[in-house]
Amino acid sequence: MVITHDPDVRRAHSRDASGLELVPEAVARAMTTSDVIEVVQLASGNGLTVTPAGSQTSMTGASITDSGILLSFSGMNRLIDVDATNAIARVEPGITIGQLNRDLAETGLMFAPDPTSEQDATIGGAIACNASGARSLYYGATRRHVNGVRVVHSDATTADYRRFHGEKNTVGYAAAQDPVDWFVGSEGTTGIVVEAQLRLVRAPLNIIGLAIPFLDEASALDFVVAAREGRSSRLARCLEFFDASAMQIAAGYIGAPWANLAGSLIYLEDDAGSSPVERILSGWLELAEDFGALSDDIRVFEGAQSLREARAMRHSVPATMNERGSARMKNGGRKVSTDWAVPYNRLREALAASKEAIERHGAPAPVTYGHAGNGHPHQNFIAENPADLRIINAAIEDTLAHVIKMGGTVSAEHGLGKLKRPWLDLQLSQRQIAVMRAIKNTLDPSGMFAPGNVL
Repeated sequence: MVITHDPDVRRAHSRDASGLELVPEAVARAMTTSDVIEVVQLASGNGLTVTPAGSQTSMTGASITDSGILLSFSGMNRLIDVDATNAIARVEPGITIGQLNRDLAETGLMFAPDPTSEQDATIGGAIACNASGARSLYYGATRRHVNGVRVVHSDATTADYRRFHGEKNTVGYAAAQDPVDWFVGSEGTTGIVVEAQLRLVRAPLNIIGLAIPFLDEASALDFVVAAREGRSSRLARCLEFFDASAMQIAAGYIGAPWANLAGSLIYLEDDAGSSPVERILSGWLELAEDFGALSDDIRVFEGAQSLREARAMRHSVPATMNERGSARMKNGGRKVSTDWAVPYNRLREALAASKEAIERHGAPAPVTYGHAGNGHPHQNFIAENPADLRIINAAIEDTLAHVIKMGGTVSAEHGLGKLKRPWLDLQLSQRQIAVMRAIKNTLDPSGMFAPGNVL
C-alpha cells in the first residue's frame, strides 16, 4: 500500500464528473483488503476521515474530498471467480463494469446495470450510488444485482453480508432484515466494500436497436407511455429520449444530415431472441407511426458493432456536455445536471413544469436526454459563471418541488453526494432522515467514512 501527501497526486484525485474540485489531504492506493484495514486503523488512530474512490466518475462529488484520506481502489480490480452454474461472480470493487463484462463474455453471462460511464465506472462506485442506466428499464438498478458484500467497518473489522433468499421473513424491522442494503446506495458513508458477490444474467444473443425521430417531444413521450403500457406487445430493454438539442449532438456524432425535421428522438433496444426480426421491427414501426414518427428517417442497428456505434451516439451527448462544462470552469461556471425522475406516464407533465420554471428564472435552456422509459431524464445546463449557477439552481429547485408532488425523486441514479445533498430535505421527512442518521451512527460512530456525502 502507498500513502502519499504529494501535491501532484492529491490534485490528480481532486475532481470527478461533477465539476467540483476538492483536494484531499492524502491519497492511499489499496491493493488488498489488508491495505484497507491498515488505512482505517491509521485514520482511526489519528482522527482522520476516509473517502473511498474508484474511477471518480461521480456526478455529485461523492468520490472527492478536501479532508482526510482519499482511498483509491484502482489497484483492487480483479474478477476473483465466477460460478457460471449459479450465475454469480465475486469481484473486487475497483474493476470497471466494462472490464467485468469483457471478462465474462466467454461465459455467456453479464452484469446487467449499465451507467453511461460503464467503461470507466467501477463496481464499487456502482454499489455506492446504486447505479443504473439505459438497460435498467429491463433489468433494474444495481441493488437487485448485489447478492452480498464484504465490508471493512470503522473499527477495522471485516464482515460478510448476504441477501436473505427465503420467501418469508418476519424477524425484525425491514431495515435490519437485509444488511446488504446498508451499503448499496450509501455512497461510502456506512462502510468500505472490499469485495462484492454479484448476480449475473444471461447475455442476450440478438439485440436490435431502433432510433426513431418524431416531429415533437410530446409525440415521442406519448410513444414511450404506449410502449410501457403494452401497446407494442414487446418489452423494450431501454427507451431513451433525446430533445432537439440532444438529437443535434447525436446527429453530429454520426457526421451526416439526419432527420432535419425532427424535434425529438427515441432510441430503443429489443432482445429479439429467436423471434423473426422482421416481425419485431414491424411491430415497433407500426406503433411509432401511430405517434407520427418520421418513418423515412428511422435507423435500425443490428450486430455488435452497429449497436456499439448506437450507444456511442447516445453517450456522445453527456460527453459533449461534459466538455462544454469543463471549458467554463475557469470562469466559475460548469455543467449542471439534474437526476430527478417521476412516474413514466407523468414525464411529459414534469418537463412542461420544468420549462416553465426555467423560463421564469431566466435560466439557459438545457440539453435534455435520458431514460424516458423510467420517467428519468437528465437536463444538462451550462453555467457560464457563478451568477448562472445561482439562476440554474433556482430553476432546478422549483422543478424538484413539482417532481416531488408528482410522486418523483430528486435523484434517481447518481445519488446525492455533496452536490445534491441540500435537496435531501425536499424529499425525506425529518423522521426518515433521523433513521438514516441512526444507521450511519451505528455503523460509523466516529463519522470517519465519506464526510459530506448524503448527510
